[in-house]
Amino acid sequence: MILAVVGPTGVGKTKLSIALAHLYNGEIINADSMQIYEGLDIGTAKVTQEEMEGVVHHLLSIKKVWEEYTVYDYQKDARKKIAEIKAKGKVPIFVGGTGLYLKAALYDYKFSEEKIKKNYDALTNEELVEKIEAYHKDLQYDQKNRKRLIRILQKLENQDEFSNNKNDLLYPDTLFIGLTTNRDILYQKINERFLKMVDPLIAEIKPFYDAKLKTKPLMTGIGYKEFYSYFDGEKTLEEVILECQKNSRKYAKRQYTWFKNQMNVQWFSVDYEHFDKTIKEVEEYIDLQKKSNV
Repeated sequence: MILAVVGPTGVGKTKLSIALAHLYNGEIINADSMQIYEGLDIGTAKVTQEEMEGVVHHLLSIKKVWEEYTVYDYQKDARKKIAEIKAKGKVPIFVGGTGLYLKAALYDYKFSEEKIKKNYDALTNEELVEKIEAYHKDLQYDQKNRKRLIRILQKLENQDEFSNNKNDLLYPDTLFIGLTTNRDILYQKINERFLKMVDPLIAEIKPFYDAKLKTKPLMTGIGYKEFYSYFDGEKTLEEVILECQKNSRKYAKRQYTWFKNQMNVQWFSVDYEHFDKTIKEVEEYIDLQKKSNV
C-alpha cells in the first residue's frame, strides 16, 4: 500500500500524515517542490523535528537553493524511496501539494534526459507561443501558463515524445487522501498562518537577498519572491504581506483544481476543532479499502 495525502496549502496535510505514519508503520516522502530546498523552511511550512514525532521523512532539504532540481529528478528519487521503504516492510506516505511531483512519481509519466537546455527568461509568453507554433504541432495548452510553455518548447527542441501513459497508475495499491474545508475557512487560515510567520520569514530570506541570490526557487516560491521588492524598498511590508496572502489563496485554488481533475482522490472535510475525528474517518476509509483489496 502507498498513501498520498494531498490538498491545498494550509489545510492540515502534515498533521494527518504524521498520524497515518504512526497508524500504518509508515515513512513519509515529501511531495512539495519548495521543501526540497535547504533553508526554505518558514515560508514552506516545512515540518519541524518536533512535529515529525520520530517519523522518518525523505526528500526534505536535499538541495541548495542554487542547485537545479527537476520533476524528472524527483521522479527518480521518489521511486527509489518507494522501493526502499517497501523493502523494509513499511508504508510509503507521500505528503505535499505539488501535483506534478505526485503525478510523475506514481503514474506512468515518462521523461527523457534533456539534451538541450536553454534559458527563456528573455522571452515573453507570446514569443514562447510563437516558437511553439512554428513547429506546426497540434498541441492543446494554456498560453498563459509560462511554466507549461517553457516545458513544451523544451520538449520540442529536444525532439521528445509528447504521448505517454501519464494517467496510468504505476502502483495500483495507492490511496489518495484529500483534505478539504470551506473556502472561507481555508483562506482565513492561510491569511492567519502567514501573519504568524512574517518576522521569522524575513530573517530566513534576508541572507539570500544580501548574497544577491535570485535562483529559481527564490524567484518563483510564494512567500519568497515577494519580499525582494520589500528589501529593494519598492513595496511596504504591508503591501508584501497582502500580496503573499493573495498569492497563497490563488495557489490553494489551483491545487484544488489540479487534484480534482488529475487524480482519484477521496476527500475528507477537516474538523479543526476535533482533528482526531478527521484522522479516524481517514483510518476507517483506509482499513475498508485494505479489506476490499485482500
